[in-house]
Amino acid sequence: MAEARSDHTATLLLDGRVLVTGGASSSAGSTVPLASAELYDPASGSWTTTGAMIEARRGHSATLLDDGRVLVAGGYGTSSHILASAELYDPGSGSWTATATMAQARSDHSATLLPDGQVLVAGGIDNAGQLASAELYDPSNGTWTTTEPMIDAREFHTATLLTDGLVLVAGGNGSRGTLASAELYDPSTGSWTASEGMIEARFRHTATRLPDGKVLVAGGTGRNAALASAELYDPGTGSWADTGNMAGGRAIFAAALLSDGTVLVAGGSRGGGLVLASAERYDPVSASWIAAGALIDGRLQHTATLLPDGRVLVAAGSRGFNPLASAELYDPGSAP
Repeated sequence: MAEARSDHTATLLLDGRVLVTGGASSSAGSTVPLASAELYDPASGSWTTTGAMIEARRGHSATLLDDGRVLVAGGYGTSSHILASAELYDPGSGSWTATATMAQARSDHSATLLPDGQVLVAGGIDNAGQLASAELYDPSNGTWTTTEPMIDAREFHTATLLTDGLVLVAGGNGSRGTLASAELYDPSTGSWTASEGMIEARFRHTATRLPDGKVLVAGGTGRNAALASAELYDPGTGSWADTGNMAGGRAIFAAALLSDGTVLVAGGSRGGGLVLASAERYDPVSASWIAAGALIDGRLQHTATLLPDGRVLVAAGSRGFNPLASAELYDPGSAP
């Protein structure tokens, strides 16, 4: 890529290109948020720079809207200032415009596109600690409205849109430590209800909705170490069940649902400064994990984006304190 970065976002646009925004670079041992953005074109296999964001940010969210624009919100700005600002990227012009500011400055939150086209932003952290607050962005008028707060304040959690339109929030780091709790947001009522808690408390994990509607939660940091465990949430019963363990613990990694219904997990950290290059795939049919080769570069805080042709673009991240500019493609058809 044009610029090394970690803790960035990657968004698949309607035309098949991938927009990468912000993240962190390193200068004299310090973390520096980036305003730059670039586009990956799968047809040519090349990166091009596009308009820079209005504000440099890392730990932000990026959400593809129904009209093809991308909403970027929050994150850490310069001098570790947590942002409430939001902006919109127009792929047609390659430019950014400011939109309304969130009610709450936040970073390391979740952002979920709802069936009605609004975006639910929930949790995260501000200068006072973890947040329970949630708000909705309406693209039709460019405004934010607060909605009922979550039951538990949390950051580094996951938020997954279920097939029935509810949003499942699971895990994260809270004021009382690592969380196993889960809760459901109902857009029709604007309210949260507690769901059965996960089997293991975790944060910096991944959550992937499978073709059958269940949600696979994998890895993350537990109360003492990176986890190898994985579990399935069944929306029909509202319960969690153990599924096969990964080959080893990993946190701060990336996951992507592949075209064949399997889930690829790649990279991450096992703790103790160990950055992983290993990758594996979860098969929902056999409820088992299989090795999927290894990344060319071990990395964490990277992104994994499923491309229209079925390949997965893994981009940037860091190895230790060194942000990466490299990117690589995983081809499920040729992989072991």
